Amino acid sequence: MAVTGIAAVGMVVGQGALAPGAARGAPAVGYGRSVAVAPGVSYRSFTVTASHGLTRGHLVVAELDNPRVKVDLLTPGAVAARAKVTAMADAQGAVAAVNGDFFNISETQHPGVEATGAPSGPAIASGRPLKAAVPDGQRFGPALPPGTSARDVIGVGPARTGRLDRLTLEGAVDTRRGRLRLDGLNQYAVPVDGVGAFTTKWGSASRARAACGTDVVRGAPCTTDTYEVMVRRGRVVSTSDVLGAGPIPAGTTVLVGREKGASALRALEPGDRATLGHRLQSTRGPLTFAVGGMPVLRDGTPLTGLDDRTAATRTGAGIGGHGHRLYLVTLNGAAESDAGLTLAELARLLAAMGADDAVNLDGGGSSTLATRGPGDPGVVVRNRPPGSFERAVANGIGVFARR
Repeated sequence: MAVTGIAAVGMVVGQGALAPGAARGAPAVGYGRSVAVAPGVSYRSFTVTASHGLTRGHLVVAELDNPRVKVDLLTPGAVAARAKVTAMADAQGAVAAVNGDFFNISETQHPGVEATGAPSGPAIASGRPLKAAVPDGQRFGPALPPGTSARDVIGVGPARTGRLDRLTLEGAVDTRRGRLRLDGLNQYAVPVDGVGAFTTKWGSASRARAACGTDVVRGAPCTTDTYEVMVRRGRVVSTSDVLGAGPIPAGTTVLVGREKGASALRALEPGDRATLGHRLQSTRGPLTFAVGGMPVLRDGTPLTGLDDRTAATRTGAGIGGHGHRLYLVTLNGAAESDAGLTLAELARLLAAMGADDAVNLDGGGSSTLATRGPGDPGVVVRNRPPGSFERAVANGIGVFARR
């Protein structure tokens, strides 16, 4: 993996796409030379001194109203899978990228259950929903600020305007015994007493994790009161008391129930009618791209309740310019030379750069920002991830440019 960067220079504000820091307590930022990655897409390094000292970071700015620019979800090819940001970006042809949502990275509290690698929040790629959010208590990552949810996303709508939004699953299964509410879509955790749907987009990972934890305690024991039903062409084709694994055939949906949801599914038998419908309902209109993220900034003001004591390597994404500009930020992660930022400092940094709304994405060893430079056959990592190696992650944000 190549890791490079551009040296920061003296304090620069209000240049190009960057706006002066208007927020109270805005950090002093020194920006490196802006480099054009593609029409409407630029990259530069920066330095910032905050409560824990000097840290170095990297910034991509994408002009969403440029007809040559597009933003979409980077995926490993399945919801329950992981890949490096550079591999996903090159496979999909992105010119710039960062890592995305927090994900089910480990299962130390559930012996014998494998981590799925699936992200915590909702996801939409190319206008099509991939998954819904796990219950708030089941998500990975820092504690949510008051008023936020695992269903919160940063996304872009059909009018090429970015925003923060919230995606809620609305779905049902119609059977001969009545209608069952659908509580999950390709999620590593199904709500207590719920029924979740797993499609071919889930991948081949085991579905056993769906029955572990509760809506408020991620590490709570797994329930043994489970049942799953395989549905194809509107009919039940098989049932099982054991939650399975392996690829789900095209045109097939596996319904997984726990507790009361399991009891409802046990009433179904092979040959019974079972028709499904579902959608991710947003609060502000359709989205063509969305990735789960923890809101840290709204209307230029950091959210209340953000941790302002613990510094770490961070990745963030922000929207500014009346929804027409996307900011992607990643910090270096070398403990000996980079101090990191608190969540509140990340919010203030994004506001100083010009963002009005922003989210915190997965950080630490996942933090990766990559761009394609002149003569590069693919994207190159620009930051220095902790340990100086690139971690495989659940998804990412890709910036695409038509030359």
